[in-house]
Amino acid sequence: MIDLSSIAAGLGGRPVAVFGLGLSGLATVSAFVRAGVSVTAWDDDETKRTQAASEGATITNLSIADLSGFAMLVVAPGIPLTHPEPHVVVARAQESGVEILGDVELLHRVHHGRKTIGITGTNGKSTTTALIGHVLNANGITASVGGNIGRAALDIELPPKDGVIVLELSSYQLDLCPTFAPEIGVHMNLTPDHLDRHGDMAGYAAAKMRIFRGAGAAIIGVDDEPSRAMFKQVQEAGERDVYAISVVNPVERGAYVSNGVLFDCMDGDAREIGSVSAFSTLPGVHNHQNICAAYIAARLSGLDADTIMNAVKTYPGLPHRQFMTRVINGVAYVNDSKATNADATAKALVCYRNICWIVGGKPKDGGLNGLEPFMDRVRKAFVIGAAMDDFCKWLDNHGVDYVRSETLDRAVSDAHITAQSARGEPGGAGVVLLSPACASFDQFRSFEHRGDEFTKMVMALPEGDKA
Repeated sequence: MIDLSSIAAGLGGRPVAVFGLGLSGLATVSAFVRAGVSVTAWDDDETKRTQAASEGATITNLSIADLSGFAMLVVAPGIPLTHPEPHVVVARAQESGVEILGDVELLHRVHHGRKTIGITGTNGKSTTTALIGHVLNANGITASVGGNIGRAALDIELPPKDGVIVLELSSYQLDLCPTFAPEIGVHMNLTPDHLDRHGDMAGYAAAKMRIFRGAGAAIIGVDDEPSRAMFKQVQEAGERDVYAISVVNPVERGAYVSNGVLFDCMDGDAREIGSVSAFSTLPGVHNHQNICAAYIAARLSGLDADTIMNAVKTYPGLPHRQFMTRVINGVAYVNDSKATNADATAKALVCYRNICWIVGGKPKDGGLNGLEPFMDRVRKAFVIGAAMDDFCKWLDNHGVDYVRSETLDRAVSDAHITAQSARGEPGGAGVVLLSPACASFDQFRSFEHRGDEFTKMVMALPEGDKA
């Protein structure tokens, strides 16, 4: 748990308000209470209010409370700041002149000079964050990993002075960071997502650009047009050393992968480092981009190429990101619940053939558009959730066989029967893939909850010759 006593000392005895009591909110409550600060908190969920009260918070509905006496309002990343309109609590805090910030900003203000690596992007940021942490820790550099992955920012252990803080950062979190400036900022890619929160792609890109505030190094994927524009903008600003990463084309300065081989051109001429195609926990070209980013971050942290690559080989993988859950009679069951948009699902579909594809949930803008090139890899789709009607129409229009499974348990059962029955057919059915291309909130608490339920269902399936 992060010590906030230095912030507490500057509050002049004024209380702090915390709005939204998920992992980050509850960690914020606990950290401030431990620092001797009076905390008032609220969440619409009664269970979370009870948890906050047990940590020592006063529970008050902040939508109707007088906010003028608070030193700051710490809000959960999911609370709208501008689009479609500011939440009433945010608007009232702004009117009262109360500072609004998030837990990552609080960590930044008390980390006492620890080097920070921040990773953002539409897709790939969780794997890249975990991979960087793994490579550093495997080589004796203490790395505390958190943020939008695993532990909340204020719940991590502060590493020693020569250690590193590695944070996955969503655009929502970056919106709440008025001064946060990591020594190494990493941006992976940018495709349409969260536009209901940011208004349009320009607003989304602007939120991501916050990671490059101030001096330091910038690592930027350049395989999509919005990210190339960001690269140019950061380069022209001249405040950061800028490195490009690509899995499409060679780059002048940075790292790239060509034909499955990693090249290092951080210092000028390209130098072949080695193959990245055989890492079983990092399948697919999209993971080659993640390796490029982690490689540069580790090089900038003082590690050499051989040391980095040896550590990458031992990376264990992340749950819910193309995680091999089980193999039954030669059929793989893969949990890719983290794929909450079409672009993320594309990165899974391209890795397999003869797919029994479990898809659906709470749809994002654009639905399944962009997945057309991968439909010849799908044997049959099993459609669930609020997106079911629209997705079935889309699949009809693209000649894809499907089943209206409605719920995940039925989809797992339906896909299992189809996959096991197809084993004797040409090509067979090589994989049952949960890659929903949707948010989870229609039927589940989170993508983790969805993935955990998938795992339980798969582990309960019979081993027999046929389902």
